Amino acid sequence: TAAGRLIIKTEFLPTKYRGYMLPLSQVFWLAGSLLIIGLASVVVPTIGWRWLIRIASIPGIILIMAFKFIPESARFNVSTGNTQAALATLERIAKMNRSVMPEGKLVEPILEKRGRFADLLDAKYLRTTLQIWVIWLGISFAYYGVILASAELLERDLVCGSRSESEVAVTVGVLEESQSPCYCHMFAPSDYRTMIISTIGEIALNPLNILGINFLGRRLSLSITMGCTALFFLLLNICTSSAGLIGFLFMLRALVAANFNTIYIYTAEVYPTAMRALGMGTSGSLCRIGAMVAPFISQVLMSASFLGALCLFASVCVVCAISAFTLPIETKGRALQQIK
Repeated sequence: TAAGRLIIKTEFLPTKYRGYMLPLSQVFWLAGSLLIIGLASVVVPTIGWRWLIRIASIPGIILIMAFKFIPESARFNVSTGNTQAALATLERIAKMNRSVMPEGKLVEPILEKRGRFADLLDAKYLRTTLQIWVIWLGISFAYYGVILASAELLERDLVCGSRSESEVAVTVGVLEESQSPCYCHMFAPSDYRTMIISTIGEIALNPLNILGINFLGRRLSLSITMGCTALFFLLLNICTSSAGLIGFLFMLRALVAANFNTIYIYTAEVYPTAMRALGMGTSGSLCRIGAMVAPFISQVLMSASFLGALCLFASVCVVCAISAFTLPIETKGRALQQIK
């Protein structure tokens, strides 16, 4: 869903506005994240987490009904020879903007075949595709790692000067003896506040991210934010106060959100129309793999070796930073490609 909406926005926006408008859409992602945290702080302590899941499913059901109001990409319709549908979409947009369609005809070469998986591994795009896949996997791994690690840190109360890891281990041992499957304790109101503050971080670097994307370029901007993400993962190991921990989590959430903004834009821009959805789709699949691996590191490995888990997250981010810096194509200021 996220990839689809971004592709549509990318194909409707002019080149000069893509680097500004796409990161700004992160505000709605942030709003959803804050809403679910606020909802959890009210629902979980009162009627339980199952009701939280039920309530959180409602917007998804509404969204299914709203899909029919989303126009199909005019670029896609033109590439398949359906110029009438493309014209109808553009006329609808012109009417909404109180403008008039320019005179002339829509003329674009009709693609004889749609994008195939093999096209992504064609000699022209092979290196780009492989490096994009590495970056997507790593960014997703880091993003969900930060979120789950935040909950783990708060749950285990590992702020310097509070309960130590050894005390947590003792607690776990006691609970294991009592046959309890979980050592978890309920979040306090202060824990929810910490989650809200750190989540707000996802929008904190948006102005700098927009400047970086538009002036430094997609590749350099991404390599810088990925390198900084690695640094802040390592800084989590520093003995600090509760405020310090919140600050580190705040910056980490800001950086991982900036990473996602940039790779979304780059992936949508680097592939031609025939391959764009396929490129985003396969990248999204790698993204899910990173999301699936993250819990094992941020919760299982972190329980055994806190520093080991942080070093692994940081190492993956460094690999992604190098991969971003060496991407063969810079898409800043480049028009969307129609054909290969």
